[in-house]
This record gives sequence, structure tokens and C-alpha cells, in this order.
Amino acid sequence: MQVKHLLLIATLALTAACSSKQVIDENLSETELYTQAQEHLDNKSYTSAVDTLKALESRYPFGSYAEQAQLELIYAYYQNQEPEAARAAAERFIRLHPQHPNADYAYYLKGLASFDKDRGLMARFLPLDMTKRDPGAARDSFNEFAQLVNRYPNSRYAPDAKARMIYLRNLLAAYEIHVANYYLKRQAYVAAANRGRYVVENFQETPAVGDGLAVMTEAYQRLGLDDLSASSLATLKLNYPEHPTLESGEFVPREEEADTRSWLSKATLGLIDNEAPLPPGQTRTSQDMQRQYQEALDAIPEELQPENAEDTEAEAAEQDSNAPKRSWWHRMTFGLFD
Repeated sequence: MQVKHLLLIATLALTAACSSKQVIDENLSETELYTQAQEHLDNKSYTSAVDTLKALESRYPFGSYAEQAQLELIYAYYQNQEPEAARAAAERFIRLHPQHPNADYAYYLKGLASFDKDRGLMARFLPLDMTKRDPGAARDSFNEFAQLVNRYPNSRYAPDAKARMIYLRNLLAAYEIHVANYYLKRQAYVAAANRGRYVVENFQETPAVGDGLAVMTEAYQRLGLDDLSASSLATLKLNYPEHPTLESGEFVPREEEADTRSWLSKATLGLIDNEAPLPPGQTRTSQDMQRQYQEALDAIPEELQPENAEDTEAEAAEQDSNAPKRSWWHRMTFGLFD
């Protein structure tokens, strides 16, 4: 069934691309153009409606239907699957008519355009996980719906905007958890812990908060930060006792312990292993940095070593005390006449 849908979509797109652009009679009056645009909208001929509304606005920019044409152009772009054009038209209308009685409708359509930006024709027929998509459009949509709710709390579009904001907030939180799990797989435990903490602090009352605590617990365990891990785990047990990572009250990490053996050790099944296993939270890079630091410390001369520094300073002070004191005449003539 999905293949048939895709073939139908491709056929319609090819037909639309090959069709000629609509020719609009130049002798039509403002009222006739507006009536024609309404007929196109009623017949769901949104491409023709867009062309007619644009012609109406360009020919009669100060006419009786100019503002209404701009508003309906946003809707026509949105229905014609042109989200960027719809957002641009909405921003233009809001900028030109901030006090218009239907400005809330422009904000609402702007948010809808961003909301459906990632839900194109392919997403309608293919099982795509929205939590793994780029959250840019979702974040824009959330902010635009928030503007609508804040500016027009009594708008008839506000209840739907609030419901969509809840969904978008859950979606953004789930995306952060997806990124945190990726960091866990890549052994970037500090980055994973930061992502988990960000979810806990900024996405309260979303289902992803429990996942954020679980990510923090696992990341801190890998880093050997027992106090932070215990604190995150206690919070997880208290607020989310049924979380999937808790089995019989015990925390079970989602990711297996990273295999830090060398490729030679893996290839020989451990028979040849020239490197000791890494302690928790350590990497080969950190070990190399510690080794370089120790080599640099060993290269310091013995008399400048920290344990000999006090003796060296004492000897220098004693030499200064035994040295003869110069007169003021000697200092002024640099010793030439003394």
C-alpha cells in the first residue's frame, strides 16, 4: 500500500510540474479576483488560489480585499505544502498589521507551518521516528505557538496551540535523550551526563525526565563519580520506581561496559595483550596526557625539583647574606670608583 501511495505522489508531482502556469485575466476587477480566489480555495486548488491571491495583492495593494488576501495567502501556502512560504507570508502580515483583529490567526498558521515542516509527504507513509529528527522546526513551532498563547490568551486558537506545545515539549525532551544515549554508546560520559541533567532541569513534567536521571546515573557510574551516581539513582527510584532501568530496585545500565582492549588483544582473544585495561572514566588520550606530564616533570633538573626547591632557596638566601654590602657611591658609579 505504501508503494502505491508513493507512486501516486510521484505521478501527481510530475503532472503538476508539467502543467502550465495559470494565466489570470488582466481585466478582472478586485471583486472578481477575490471571488475567483475563494472558488479555488473551496475547490482545494491551492496552487491556483496562490496565483490569484498574489495577483489580487499586486494589482490592488490598497484595495478593500488587500489585507484579507494577505491573510488567506498564508492559508493557501500552508495547504499547498509550502511551509517556508507560509511562514514568510505570516511574518509579513504580522509586521504590516500587528493590530489586525485576525493577527492571532497569522501566528497560529505560522506555528502550524513549522509544526508540519518535518511531516511532509514521505513522513505520512513511512514509519519515521520524530525524536531522531532535527529538532529545529519543532523548536520554532513551540516558540511560535508560545507567542500566540502569550499575546492572545483568549484566542480561539490558543487551546489547540497549548496542546501542540505539550506534544512538542515532549518531543524535544525525547530528542535530548536520544542524543544522550548516543553519547553513552560513544563513551562520551561527560557529555551524556550533561544532556541528562539538561533534560531534568529544563523539561520537568515530561516522560523523558526519568530517562534523563537514568542517563545521569549510568554516565556517573562510568566516570567513577559514586556520590553523583548514588544521588541520581536515589532520585530515579523515588520518582520513577517503574523505570525500565530498575529491576527489583537495582539499576541496570542500558549500555554494556565498553571494551577498551587494543585491537591486537581483541584479535587474539586476549592471548596477546600489551596494554592494561583502563580504569573507570579513563581513556587512552587521558593516559597519554598523564604520561607526557610525568615525562616533562622528570625532565626538570634535580635542583629545581619541588622537593629540593626549599633547599635551593635557602642556599641562595645564605649567599646573599654573606655577600658584602655595597655603598651608595658604589651603586651610583657602578663600581668604577669603589
